[in-house]
Amino acid sequence: MSTITTTETTARPELPAHQGSLGARIAAGMATPGGAVFVLVAVLLVSIMISNPNFTDPGALIRFAGRTAPIAIAAMGQYYVIVSGEFDLSMGAVIATQVVLAGNFIGQDQGRILPGIVLMLVVGALIGVVNGLITTLLKVPSFIVTLGTMLALTGLVRYITGGAATGNPVDDFRQIGRGGIQDVPVVDIVPYPLIILVALAAASVWLMRRPFGRTLIAIGDNPAATNYSGAPLWSYKTRAFVLSSLSATVAGILLVGYAGVHPSVGAGYEFTAITAVVLGGVLLGGGRGWVLSAAAGAFALELLFTLLTSLGVPSTWRDTVQGLIIIAAVAVSARAWQVGRRPRRTPSPTDLSAGTPTQPATGTTTGDS
Repeated sequence: MSTITTTETTARPELPAHQGSLGARIAAGMATPGGAVFVLVAVLLVSIMISNPNFTDPGALIRFAGRTAPIAIAAMGQYYVIVSGEFDLSMGAVIATQVVLAGNFIGQDQGRILPGIVLMLVVGALIGVVNGLITTLLKVPSFIVTLGTMLALTGLVRYITGGAATGNPVDDFRQIGRGGIQDVPVVDIVPYPLIILVALAAASVWLMRRPFGRTLIAIGDNPAATNYSGAPLWSYKTRAFVLSSLSATVAGILLVGYAGVHPSVGAGYEFTAITAVVLGGVLLGGGRGWVLSAAAGAFALELLFTLLTSLGVPSTWRDTVQGLIIIAAVAVSARAWQVGRRPRRTPSPTDLSAGTPTQPATGTTTGDS
């Protein structure tokens, strides 16, 4: 019986134990790439308040958070795919597809709002399933699969719309993206997109604490070992793609509120989401990163662009800055996560003779913060 127990303990990956006071643990977390993005958000926020005093108004801050919510939701969806070791380049095209679908299916028919939302979610899930199954079962790199999906959906949207705006759905549907709870003290309004973001963030934290989330991170860290453990990689990765497409769908629903129905809505969102994820310290290649850090990366990115605007930097520099952020964030986070790993302890003769299991190297993060 003792032999079986020792074998099971040795095979089970262990996470580093929480040590020290709460303050010490928070400080240690802030020193990681996933924690550092929250410090970056605070620094950028203070910088904007100094350069633009109007930003100190609580109402302005809450409205900024509402406008950023769709990007943060898309970033959380992209997180699931990236942390599993894949990419999803189809997010922007999925958003455009859903926006056009809302405009053409719902239109001005009040009774089609709920069926329209259900239809959009189903379409989003199907796109995710196709991306996931082609990537996992046919062994086509996800970069190629989602690039093909992006081109196919973009072409379809342009064919349907002729490249022009096709009208807007009924105003009650658009209120999901541009409305909110009115007459709230201090902030005046709490935007619906912000409420949806908070709900999805809470659900994401819960999901990443579940076996699904931990297994998804383990797949990104070491797919071969996870496969040997009996976890169906195709199933987990396909579900990650589904979550990504559903996140893009929710972002599309929100964007209809203030962007209307146009084939260009969502353009570039896939790169913005990837930038937010890597800025949040999530390691490209998978296995490292926290889901809330991906959302925080979206806020840091938008705060940075807002700061540049307030400083008079032309908006034409936006893509250049975004590209530099991707390069720098990937380099820094990869190095930081590598340094943060604990080395594997070499078993001593005493350990071997006593049958004491050695401490495995820490290979994953829980992804729940």
